[in-house]
Amino acid sequence: MRVTETITLDERELKERYIQSPGPGGQHVNKAATSVQLRFNVQGSTSLPPDVKNRLKQISGKRLTKEGVLIITAHSFRSRERNRQEARQRLAHLIRLAAQVPKRRMKTKPPRGVKERRLQQKKHHSMKKRRRHPPLVSDD
Repeated sequence: MRVTETITLDERELKERYIQSPGPGGQHVNKAATSVQLRFNVQGSTSLPPDVKNRLKQISGKRLTKEGVLIITAHSFRSRERNRQEARQRLAHLIRLAAQVPKRRMKTKPPRGVKERRLQQKKHHSMKKRRRHPPLVSDD
């Protein structure tokens, strides 16, 4: 299965299981197992570079098991084949996202004008609060 120009998944790394679908289908849904559960072992995959594996583990969230297996369940359609295609597309999309190298953030300082405006606002707010109190009376 071709994911990007440089990444191709071996079909033997993908395991599909068909289960009963909770989706639409009327009486048919109780008879046929049209929902697809696609399993991909991220940790044991030889098709993915190590940096892509790490990013895929980060973005997978709760779909990743403790053993490093990514589970994608598709049950939007009534057809087993369309659910199978959707699960594969979602896996490919996740891998494409993981293949993108994130840009390094350049540290910047806030401009001096921004700091000055913030301090002026704080002073203004403080004066507003101070004016609400009654004046201090001296015992002279």
